[in-house]
Amino acid sequence: MNRIKQNRRWVAVVGVVLVVLAFPLWRPLFVDDVVDESFPMAAQASDVEAVMESTTGEPLLTLRVGSFVDGQGFYQAEGTATIYQLADGSRVLRFENFRTTNGPQLHVYLASNDAPEHAGELGRYLDLGALKGNVGDQNYVIPAEVDLSQFNSVVIYCVPFERVFGYATLTV
Repeated sequence: MNRIKQNRRWVAVVGVVLVVLAFPLWRPLFVDDVVDESFPMAAQASDVEAVMESTTGEPLLTLRVGSFVDGQGFYQAEGTATIYQLADGSRVLRFENFRTTNGPQLHVYLASNDAPEHAGELGRYLDLGALKGNVGDQNYVIPAEVDLSQFNSVVIYCVPFERVFGYATLTV
Protein backbone atom coordinates (compact mmCIF):
# COMPACT_ATOMS: atom_id res chain seq x y z
CA MET A 1 0.00 0.00 0.00
CA ASN A 2 2.87 2.35 0.85
CA ARG A 3 4.43 1.72 -2.58
CA ILE A 4 1.16 2.73 -4.31
CA LYS A 5 1.15 6.05 -2.43
CA GLN A 6 4.76 6.71 -3.48
CA ASN A 7 3.92 5.99 -7.13
CA ARG A 8 0.94 8.37 -6.97
CA ARG A 9 3.16 11.11 -5.54
CA TRP A 10 5.70 10.65 -8.35
CA VAL A 11 2.94 10.76 -10.95
CA ALA A 12 1.59 13.95 -9.38
CA VAL A 13 5.05 15.58 -9.26
CA VAL A 14 5.81 14.62 -12.86
CA GLY A 15 2.37 15.88 -13.92
CA VAL A 16 2.90 19.27 -12.28
CA VAL A 17 6.37 19.61 -13.84
CA LEU A 18 4.97 18.79 -17.30
CA VAL A 19 2.16 21.34 -16.94
CA VAL A 20 4.62 24.05 -15.88
CA LEU A 21 7.04 23.27 -18.71
CA ALA A 22 4.26 23.10 -21.31
CA PHE A 23 2.61 26.36 -20.17
CA PRO A 24 4.36 28.57 -22.77
CA LEU A 25 3.08 26.28 -25.53
CA TRP A 26 -0.61 26.23 -24.61
CA ARG A 27 -0.93 29.70 -23.01
CA PRO A 28 -1.42 31.51 -26.37
CA LEU A 29 -4.53 29.45 -27.10
CA PHE A 30 -6.31 31.33 -24.32
CA VAL A 31 -4.83 34.84 -24.61
CA ASP A 32 -5.12 37.32 -27.52
CA ASP A 33 -2.18 39.54 -28.45
CA VAL A 34 -3.77 42.69 -29.89
CA VAL A 35 -1.86 45.00 -32.26
CA ASP A 36 -3.06 48.25 -33.83
CA GLU A 37 -0.36 49.60 -36.15
CA SER A 38 -1.17 52.53 -38.37
CA PHE A 39 -0.44 52.37 -42.06
CA PRO A 40 2.94 53.86 -42.99
CA MET A 41 2.36 57.55 -43.68
CA ALA A 42 -1.07 57.30 -42.04
CA ALA A 43 -1.04 61.03 -41.32
CA GLN A 44 -1.40 61.63 -45.06
CA ALA A 45 -3.82 58.80 -45.77
CA SER A 46 -7.34 58.93 -44.37
CA ASP A 47 -8.40 55.52 -45.72
CA VAL A 48 -6.00 52.69 -46.56
CA GLU A 49 -8.59 51.13 -48.88
CA ALA A 50 -8.80 54.31 -50.95
CA VAL A 51 -6.11 55.80 -53.16
CA MET A 52 -3.43 57.01 -50.77
CA GLU A 53 -0.84 59.69 -51.19
CA SER A 54 2.52 60.22 -49.55
CA THR A 55 3.98 63.56 -48.48
CA THR A 56 5.28 63.99 -52.05
CA GLY A 57 1.79 63.57 -53.49
CA GLU A 58 2.72 60.34 -55.28
CA PRO A 59 0.08 57.59 -55.19
CA LEU A 60 0.76 54.40 -53.29
CA LEU A 61 0.35 51.26 -55.34
CA THR A 62 -1.54 48.12 -54.35
CA LEU A 63 0.51 45.21 -55.72
CA ARG A 64 -1.31 42.10 -54.40
CA VAL A 65 -4.27 41.40 -52.14
CA GLY A 66 -5.97 38.39 -50.56
CA SER A 67 -8.40 37.38 -47.83
CA PHE A 68 -7.40 35.00 -45.06
CA VAL A 69 -9.02 31.57 -44.79
CA ASP A 70 -8.78 28.99 -42.02
CA GLY A 71 -5.82 26.66 -41.77
CA GLN A 72 -5.40 23.12 -40.46
CA GLY A 73 -7.84 21.62 -37.97
CA PHE A 74 -9.49 24.11 -35.66
CA TYR A 75 -7.11 27.00 -36.52
CA GLN A 76 -8.97 30.02 -37.85
CA ALA A 77 -7.94 33.19 -39.66
CA GLU A 78 -9.78 36.16 -41.14
CA GLY A 79 -8.99 39.59 -42.51
CA THR A 80 -7.16 41.01 -45.49
CA ALA A 81 -3.50 40.84 -46.53
CA THR A 82 -2.38 43.55 -48.95
CA ILE A 83 1.06 44.27 -50.36
CA TYR A 84 1.62 47.97 -51.03
CA GLN A 85 4.45 49.75 -52.76
CA LEU A 86 5.15 53.03 -51.01
CA ALA A 87 6.18 56.22 -52.77
CA ASP A 88 9.85 55.60 -51.90
CA GLY A 89 9.72 52.20 -53.65
CA SER A 90 9.70 50.14 -50.47
CA ARG A 91 7.04 47.47 -50.02
CA VAL A 92 4.94 46.58 -47.03
CA LEU A 93 2.60 43.70 -46.29
CA ARG A 94 -0.37 44.97 -44.30
CA PHE A 95 -2.97 42.95 -42.38
CA GLU A 96 -6.31 44.65 -41.78
CA ASN A 97 -9.27 43.46 -39.74
CA PHE A 98 -7.00 40.54 -38.95
CA ARG A 99 -7.69 37.80 -36.43
CA THR A 100 -6.27 34.29 -36.08
CA THR A 101 -6.17 31.59 -33.47
CA ASN A 102 -3.21 32.37 -31.24
CA GLY A 103 -0.36 29.92 -30.81
CA PRO A 104 3.32 29.62 -29.97
CA GLN A 105 5.92 31.10 -32.32
CA LEU A 106 3.58 32.16 -35.10
CA HIS A 107 5.40 33.56 -38.13
CA VAL A 108 4.37 35.37 -41.30
CA TYR A 109 5.49 33.59 -44.47
CA LEU A 110 5.23 34.44 -48.13
CA ALA A 111 4.77 31.07 -49.85
CA SER A 112 4.93 29.95 -53.47
CA ASN A 113 1.86 27.70 -53.19
CA ASP A 114 -1.36 29.68 -53.55
CA ALA A 115 -3.38 27.58 -51.04
CA PRO A 116 -1.04 25.85 -48.55
CA GLU A 117 -3.36 24.11 -46.11
CA HIS A 118 -0.56 21.98 -44.59
CA ALA A 119 3.13 22.49 -43.84
CA GLY A 120 4.17 20.21 -46.71
CA GLU A 121 2.26 22.40 -49.17
CA LEU A 122 4.14 25.67 -48.55
CA GLY A 123 6.54 25.18 -51.43
CA ARG A 124 9.27 27.79 -51.43
CA TYR A 125 8.73 30.33 -48.66
CA LEU A 126 10.17 33.48 -47.13
CA ASP A 127 9.87 34.14 -43.38
CA LEU A 128 8.98 37.80 -42.76
CA GLY A 129 9.31 37.36 -39.01
CA ALA A 130 7.21 36.71 -35.95
CA LEU A 131 3.52 37.57 -36.04
CA LYS A 132 3.16 40.78 -34.04
CA GLY A 133 -0.25 39.85 -32.66
CA ASN A 134 -3.07 37.46 -33.43
CA VAL A 135 -5.58 40.34 -33.54
CA GLY A 136 -5.40 43.71 -35.27
CA ASP A 137 -3.89 45.74 -38.08
CA GLN A 138 -0.15 45.28 -38.61
CA ASN A 139 2.66 45.86 -41.11
CA TYR A 140 5.60 43.74 -42.31
CA VAL A 141 8.43 45.10 -44.45
CA ILE A 142 9.23 43.09 -47.57
CA PRO A 143 12.93 43.24 -48.48
CA ALA A 144 13.67 45.07 -51.74
CA GLU A 145 15.45 42.07 -53.29
CA VAL A 146 12.39 39.79 -52.98
CA ASP A 147 10.76 38.91 -56.30
CA LEU A 148 7.04 38.96 -55.45
CA SER A 149 6.16 37.01 -58.59
CA GLN A 150 7.64 33.94 -56.83
CA PHE A 151 5.08 34.07 -54.00
CA ASN A 152 1.35 33.46 -54.24
CA SER A 153 0.16 33.49 -50.64
CA VAL A 154 0.68 34.88 -47.16
CA VAL A 155 0.73 32.18 -44.46
CA ILE A 156 0.40 32.32 -40.68
CA TYR A 157 2.64 29.43 -39.63
CA CYS A 158 3.29 27.83 -36.23
CA VAL A 159 7.00 26.97 -36.25
CA PRO A 160 7.28 24.42 -33.39
CA PHE A 161 4.22 22.41 -34.42
CA GLU A 162 4.58 22.91 -38.19
CA ARG A 163 0.95 23.96 -38.62
CA VAL A 164 -0.73 26.40 -40.99
CA PHE A 165 -3.04 28.62 -38.92
CA GLY A 166 -4.40 30.42 -41.99
CA TYR A 167 -3.44 31.74 -45.39
CA ALA A 168 -4.43 34.39 -47.92
CA THR A 169 -4.10 33.65 -51.62
CA LEU A 170 -2.67 36.77 -53.28
CA THR A 171 -4.12 38.13 -56.50
CA VAL A 172 -3.01 41.03 -58.65
